[in-house]
Amino acid sequence: MRSKRTLVVLVVVDVILVVLLVVVALTRGGGSGSDGTASTPGGTAGAPGSSASSSATSTKPVTFQLPSGNIACVMSVDGVTCTIASYTYAPPVVAGCAEVTGHVIVLNADGATFDCVSGPPPAVAGEDVPVLEYGSASSVGDYTCTSGTDGVQCVNATGTGFQLARAAWSNLP
Repeated sequence: MRSKRTLVVLVVVDVILVVLLVVVALTRGGGSGSDGTASTPGGTAGAPGSSASSSATSTKPVTFQLPSGNIACVMSVDGVTCTIASYTYAPPVVAGCAEVTGHVIVLNADGATFDCVSGPPPAVAGEDVPVLEYGSASSVGDYTCTSGTDGVQCVNATGTGFQLARAAWSNLP
């Protein structure tokens, strides 16, 4: 028989996966480019493994991964949530958290903070998640994320945000 903690972990993981799937479905089916593929801000994400890039701001949710697959993000007008499957930095302290920290960072109207997450760390992003190539950016509402060989940088319209990479993270500005 599974413990109560194991069941809670499984439920939380299931909820996160369902939310990510809904966002991916909305991103892929929410709009279409002139060639009939689903569009992301300034780019297309019509086929698994395709690239996401940006030249315009959208209000539709966008999901992307960096080319390494280690970092994946979901952007909406309400904010940005990025997950990192593997990191080497010291896990950040999250007040009141007795669970895992360091794998999920959120940027919203309250600023950038790490989430307290129950369950296993996130896996490397799947082939169905569009790639935001190094040097490219994606914007949704007031939020912009830029992919680089040194990780992802996500900021809001005032420049508040975070830089996230395997070796380190930092709050911005």
